[in-house]
Amino acid sequence: MIPPRDLAWPFFSDEHRAFARDLEAWSARVAVFDDERDADTSVRAWVRALGEGGWLAPCARLDVRTLCIARETLAYRSALADFALAMQGLGSGAITLFGDAAMRDTYVPRVVAGEAIAAFALSEREAGSDVAALATTARRDGDGYVLDGEKTWISNAGIADLYVVLARTAPTGAKGLSAFVVDAGTPGLEVSERIATISPHPLGTLRFRACRVPAARRLGGEGDGFKIAMATLDLFRSTVGAAALGFARRAYDETRAHAGSRMLFGAPLAALQLTQAAIAEMATDIDASALLVYRAAWTKDTGAERVTREAAMAKLFATEAAGRICDRAVQLFGGRGVTQGEIVERLYRDVRALRIYEGASEIQKVVIARASMEGR
Repeated sequence: MIPPRDLAWPFFSDEHRAFARDLEAWSARVAVFDDERDADTSVRAWVRALGEGGWLAPCARLDVRTLCIARETLAYRSALADFALAMQGLGSGAITLFGDAAMRDTYVPRVVAGEAIAAFALSEREAGSDVAALATTARRDGDGYVLDGEKTWISNAGIADLYVVLARTAPTGAKGLSAFVVDAGTPGLEVSERIATISPHPLGTLRFRACRVPAARRLGGEGDGFKIAMATLDLFRSTVGAAALGFARRAYDETRAHAGSRMLFGAPLAALQLTQAAIAEMATDIDASALLVYRAAWTKDTGAERVTREAAMAKLFATEAAGRICDRAVQLFGGRGVTQGEIVERLYRDVRALRIYEGASEIQKVVIARASMEGR
């Protein structure tokens, strides 16, 4: 839950505060659709529920503070709810930012309504953080393009209705990349593998074999792919920190409740100074994370063209801090902390991937250092 002191910060307008309170109330009463044995069905159910509730509208507006509030609030309740909203935003974000009117009208309303599931297909086995190394090709052929290659670690692979795909149209590094919208079911596109992870969600490998895409499904011009990818990730990177913040807050709340009720040596666990030190560190990490996340979001929303440095700091600190907080929660729960079915056990697994996807922590440090050396 987002504490009132955070909503009082000057980063937020009255509209943001109302959105936060309304989504918190909705998420507290909605039926939870999480089933780790069937993540595909769970994500479909969350997308449908979020769309029907009107909570996917921020995916079209791209107000970063609202997206961060949404991810933080949903992550507190459910990793799959957060995942569902995040991928609707990331998967359609490039279309909102760079698609023409016809393309936006075709896809964005369906994504916002929860009628279509979106995905962002960037990573390859030998190219993830190094976007310029992408090898999937898009060869011009008449009034369209023919895509060949493979994408992997693609969220929503197998359940998405549309994929934004980065492919190479020229052998000129970053300048040779272009972006396309590929509908699921297009001949030549197949899901060749499903990937199981410690925190189950739809993930897999896409294979393109002579996959023909109309030229009208290209986003921007040829060679704009790197710019499109960076602008999209730049906008959504802060929201990864917000999701981490939601996980951290839940772990913190669970830990405080446990420490207050668990008796040890004739006194509550919370009476031990080492426990108090752990809770103090958790609280400090949470407030520092929130300040960095919402500073980055506010900076973008108030007109900054790029927030690369601010977003990298927010993602780096918030995801690393959330990892520490969830680990400490498991430790303080003792044997219960590693027992399947316990909330902190699930959070421990849920939070881990956030330090890797959309740029690992090590990459964020490189980004921050470069920006700092350039005086930004």
